[in-house]
Amino acid sequence: MKKMKILLTVCITIAMLTVPANAQIKKVAQSGLQFLKIDMSARAAAMGGSYIMINNDASSVFYNPAGLAKMQNTWDFNVIRTQWIADISYLGGAAAYNMENWGTVGLSFMTASYGDDIIGTRYATNAQGYVETGKLSVGAYTVGLSYAKALTDKFMIGGQVKYCYQHLGDSYIDTTGTLQRNEVKGFAFDFGTIFYPGWKSFRLGMSVRNFSPEFKYYQDGFELPLTFTIGFAMDVMDFIGKHEDPLLISVDAVHPRDYSDRINLGAEYSFMNSVFLRAGYKFNYDNEGFTAGLGLMQNFAGVNVKVDYSYSTMKYFDGIHRISFGFSY
Repeated sequence: MKKMKILLTVCITIAMLTVPANAQIKKVAQSGLQFLKIDMSARAAAMGGSYIMINNDASSVFYNPAGLAKMQNTWDFNVIRTQWIADISYLGGAAAYNMENWGTVGLSFMTASYGDDIIGTRYATNAQGYVETGKLSVGAYTVGLSYAKALTDKFMIGGQVKYCYQHLGDSYIDTTGTLQRNEVKGFAFDFGTIFYPGWKSFRLGMSVRNFSPEFKYYQDGFELPLTFTIGFAMDVMDFIGKHEDPLLISVDAVHPRDYSDRINLGAEYSFMNSVFLRAGYKFNYDNEGFTAGLGLMQNFAGVNVKVDYSYSTMKYFDGIHRISFGFSY
């Protein structure tokens, strides 16, 4: 009975978060370094970004570092590339090492490329009102170190410290010709928990990502996209008794600093632990909505090789394709 009360409490809480989602004022333009919000797992993206209770490999560091504690293999590696809108692309990867009773450590990186054809301009008194200053060198990256541990067989915690950097080119800040290098750098922190109350495969937990002090360009300060997420997941095939092919359902309630509350919903069907079919939906997003994808995993000489693909629909742009590659042993 107590376990059912916990389940009902979680469901009611998430339902309450969804009700005002469309009624709230959209808190746009409240944070910088937006590349930190991009899905960095094709599996997660295919499941609508609902991943804080599903992750169990190195990609956990991008969603909920506590997921590293669920890793079954000794080593796990993942690399992903995303071709985003407007010639923007992202490359990321993570590696994790399971030290068994000592916990699990992880390393991660992510780079953002904003294209090669961004031309800088400067005010001038000519007919055009400006002169070109040449191509701008812009980009961003982050590198992180993570640690997670299962405190009991039901409760896991994890955290990550990451160094973030972004450079948006050089600019002249006044008529005297003073050149300002537009870059920011500093540390941010993620942490999360996962709890199994003991009722079938049901689990719940939370994550906080991008907690940091204020960053500043020249005189203008801003915050990182701090995001608080609570969620739950379960293999719904548990209700039919013993089974071999799970159907995972995951729900995340997302509270971002720079937008109204959102809901991410995802599902994954596994066939013989080799073929994975996924789908999801992102509620209360300006551009994103339906997602889908598939995954393949095969064992070669004791090494599990994984390939995942996802497709995300966009309201105002072409759809987004992601592909990730990983292996574990």
